Parts: sequence; structure tokens; C-alpha cells
Amino acid sequence: MTQPAVWVLADPRAGTAAQALGIAERLGVPFRVIELQWGRLARWPIPWPSLAGLTTEARSRVIDPWPSLTLSAGRRSGPVARWLRRRGARTVHCMRPGAGAADFDLLVIGAHDRPQPAPNLMQILGACHRMSPGRLAAARGEWAALAALPSPRIALLVGGPVRGEGMRPEAAAAIGGQVARMAGSVLATTSRRTGAPATEALSAALAERPHRLFRWGEGGANPFAGFLAWADAVVVTGDSVSMLSEALATAAPVFVADPGGLGPRHQRLRESLVAAGQARALGEGWFTRQTLDESARVAAAIRAHPWGVTAAGDATK
Repeated sequence: MTQPAVWVLADPRAGTAAQALGIAERLGVPFRVIELQWGRLARWPIPWPSLAGLTTEARSRVIDPWPSLTLSAGRRSGPVARWLRRRGARTVHCMRPGAGAADFDLLVIGAHDRPQPAPNLMQILGACHRMSPGRLAAARGEWAALAALPSPRIALLVGGPVRGEGMRPEAAAAIGGQVARMAGSVLATTSRRTGAPATEALSAALAERPHRLFRWGEGGANPFAGFLAWADAVVVTGDSVSMLSEALATAAPVFVADPGGLGPRHQRLRESLVAAGQARALGEGWFTRQTLDESARVAAAIRAHPWGVTAAGDATK
């Protein structure tokens, strides 16, 4: 059986892997997912093309026949992609790769990361992801029962500190209360970083408004895509690059809630989205915006290159 010529180097972190997977899915050709696992050496920057950061098990998956095109994301996968480039692969990488940036054929980096101009740079808004129009359409059908909730339906996507022990309950309550006052109903979901105390505070703030609250780790199907598909507006805490970027896949107005303590990088993300007319701060007036589909734009750029994908399952070297 012919192996796909496109490989996705999938970081163990779901949000990082989703950037490469989102591009691969929009290329419309078969691809192989290489599940990466990191050993102890991956803790330190590896400045040369190498598989040294991988565990023995993960290295066993990186075998000939080599790909014609690799899609990767995150600093730790950079040396692996560069190692494959020495074996003839073209390389598309999301986020800053650390060392060897010039080795990549295409670097896809968000404007909020302030990338330096370079011939191989493609600057985007936010990050690539897997929330495609097709996935949203399917979710709208799967979660059709949400249509019974009163409008305007506001999807509330709550994260938490990037490095910390959970969101402050008072911050979660304040955001939940503000959203409840502007909504007919609320479709709320928390994340791993939210924490149980903040989740319960959010639940209390939404108690008097029709709502659905999906707690992180709750059993059953995750309604995240359904919430986005049925939302008349989306409110996202500004700590999550992934959730903000996925919200922009809808045509609904997107509002950024400040959970307190946002670092410079996430403040720059909010500023870049506001400047582009793609988002507003929570509390500002409703507005209209165009759907943002950066994963599709990157996929189109890959196909436009002479080394890009040319036919189902094929990529030229």
C-alpha cells in the first residue's frame, strides 16, 4: 500500500497538534499522523536537525519511505522536521521553531508573536486549528436541540491561567454574570485550566439564565463545536489562543473577556484581533465581522508553491 506523501508531526499537546492537523485536513489529500512523544532531551533546545528529543518508541515510527511534505507545530518538533528535510521533505511549521528558522520552507506564525520578516514567513491572525466550515455544519446538525434555547445564544468559552492553579472564582463569576445579562441563553464550557472552584462560581452566575454548562472532564459528547455552530455571539477568555482562533471560524461577533493577569503575548493577540476588526472587548457593542479561515489560507499557499500538494496523496519535491 502506498504511504501518504504528507506527514503530520503531532505534538502530544492537543492545541499544538491541532495547528498542523488543521492545515492537513484542509489540503484535501491523504496524510499520515506521526504521534510524537518527548524524552528528557526535549526539555532543552536542540539546535540541529535531530530525532534526539523523541522517545525510542516515537523514533521507531519515523521510518522510510520519507514524506514529501511535513506539517509540524511547536518548538520541540522543529528538529524532527528539519531532520526529515535532510531526507528530501519540504517543511511547513507553525509557531516559532527555535533554532534553524531558515531551514523551513514555510513558517506560519501569528502576528501576536511578532515574527521577524523573512522570505519563508507567512503571518496569520491567531493560530491554525481544526474548526472548519464542514465541522461546524456537521455540529449544527448533531446539536440541533440547542436551537430551542432562547436567542441571542452566547457561547462562553472559559480557559484559565496559562501557568497556574485555576481561574479566580470571582473572575469567573464576574464574566459569567456579564454574559448572562446580555444573553437570551448561554452555552458555556470550561477547560482544564479553569479549575473546579471557578467552574462552580460560573455555574452560580448563570443559574437564573437558560444555559448549558459543560464542565471540563464531564462524560458524554463534548458540545464545544455545537456551541460555536449555534452561537449568535461568542465570548472567549483572552488566555486561550486556541479557543479564540476557533471562535473566529464562525460568523458570529467575538468578544474577548479579560480573566485578569493576561501576559504580554495574550494582550498582543487581543490587540491584533481588535485591530483587524475580528474581535472586541467584552462590554463593547455588537458588531459584524467576516469569518476567518487561516487554516484554509495556509493550505492554499501550500498548494500554490511548486513543491506543494498537486494531486490526491502526492506532493512534489
